[in-house]
Amino acid sequence: MSSYILPLVIVVPVMTSVVILLSSNLSSDTSRNISIWSSMLTFILSIFLWIGFNKDIAGYQYMFNLNWIGTSNINLSFGIDGISILFILLTTFLTPICLMVGYQSVKDYVKEYVVAFLIMESMMILVFSVLDLVLFYISFESILIPMFIIIGIWGSRERKIHAAIQFFLYTLIGSLFMLLAILVIYYSVGTTDIQTILNFEFSYERQLILWIAFFASFAIKIPMVPFHIWLPEAHVEAPTAGSVILAGVLLKLGGYGFLRFSLPLFPDATIYFIPLVYSMSVIAVVYSSLTTLRQIDLKKIIAYSSVAHMSYVTLGIFSLNIEGIEGSILLMLSHGLVSSALFLCVGILYDRHHTRIIKYYSGITQTMPVYSVLFLFFTLANISLPGTSSFVGEFLVLVSIFNNNTVIAFLAALGIILGAGYAMWLYNRVAFGKINVNYINPFKDINLIEISMLIPLLVMVLVMGIYPSIFLDTMHLSVYNLVELVSY
Repeated sequence: MSSYILPLVIVVPVMTSVVILLSSNLSSDTSRNISIWSSMLTFILSIFLWIGFNKDIAGYQYMFNLNWIGTSNINLSFGIDGISILFILLTTFLTPICLMVGYQSVKDYVKEYVVAFLIMESMMILVFSVLDLVLFYISFESILIPMFIIIGIWGSRERKIHAAIQFFLYTLIGSLFMLLAILVIYYSVGTTDIQTILNFEFSYERQLILWIAFFASFAIKIPMVPFHIWLPEAHVEAPTAGSVILAGVLLKLGGYGFLRFSLPLFPDATIYFIPLVYSMSVIAVVYSSLTTLRQIDLKKIIAYSSVAHMSYVTLGIFSLNIEGIEGSILLMLSHGLVSSALFLCVGILYDRHHTRIIKYYSGITQTMPVYSVLFLFFTLANISLPGTSSFVGEFLVLVSIFNNNTVIAFLAALGIILGAGYAMWLYNRVAFGKINVNYINPFKDINLIEISMLIPLLVMVLVMGIYPSIFLDTMHLSVYNLVELVSY
């Protein structure tokens, strides 16, 4: 039975979307309910995937192969290790929450809305489980289509079409370089199977070229400065659920790509380009933190803070030691939870007051006390308060960087101070002071549906912060093997 769990996790969302599309007499509420129950089933299956995962085995597990283009030696190969299984769990955990958001905010084209999310869920699971470069590229790029539709149709403002096109073009152009690199690898090795390519040694010059091609795609997806321009625009224009899945999972695709391809396939080039990545990451930490301080839109504040947090991720990945890479993976998982929760909090305010401009908000602790407590918790988690999930990841990253370069570690630590500044400034402006009666009316506190979306995120943030070894034990052997490949 265990050999069928991974295919089921991949297929269940797609099959559900097909059923919803073919059933012409389904109401909007029925379509929502079916999609939510389907996504919950997928999450439960992924839990069984984790339970059955043997953390003492170094290689891939739950592997299966399907003959695709046999004459060209291109097969559909799937499998997961201690790194990819955690990202699959993050994807299946956040998707039901995204679908629940649509209950209140999405009124038109509900069937198409839930189908887009279900298809995107399958594509994201594919990205984290495929072991073939061609299939990885296809699933990696296929995610653009439903996300483009979500932003362009259900976006909240007039610039949503512009934001959708910008998001699509930025990520597509970067990925074209990766496609060219995949073709070079195919004609060099004779296959696109990742496990076979790992045993092939590219020349030093070819490694440099291929590394840059993959870097162009992954750096835009994270995104790293100066490739980050599309992110704030996409977040501001996207619906709340679109921002949640974009921050929660899509930004992690670039980090996962570095871990799965850039480091193990091109180890010499990775070492050569470490100074470049360190420089870009440190600049991004300071620049994006300072830029966050001057934003007036609630979503843009969280979007720019995401750029700073993902820069810590790249610092940890390219530290090339176990602590840094494990810290970066924990930080990605934590950011997926905390940033998603903050976007949900902003969406709750927007649903009531129909604005995200910060100057219109003041004193919501008097009208929404329960909401204010939850918002405070996730704000503190965003600045890596000890006991929350982000603290462990950032601590491990800073320790690893300090061992490599104390100057870079000091500059990166400035981001923690600046992060505390913009986070507490945001919360103080929104939560305290007198109610701005000229703009804001006293609305009800958060309802049961909204609490049911935030509480699971709160619990997971605490679990990861208090007992991170649950996740560290799962990834440790895979990270150890990765470091061995790079440092051979």
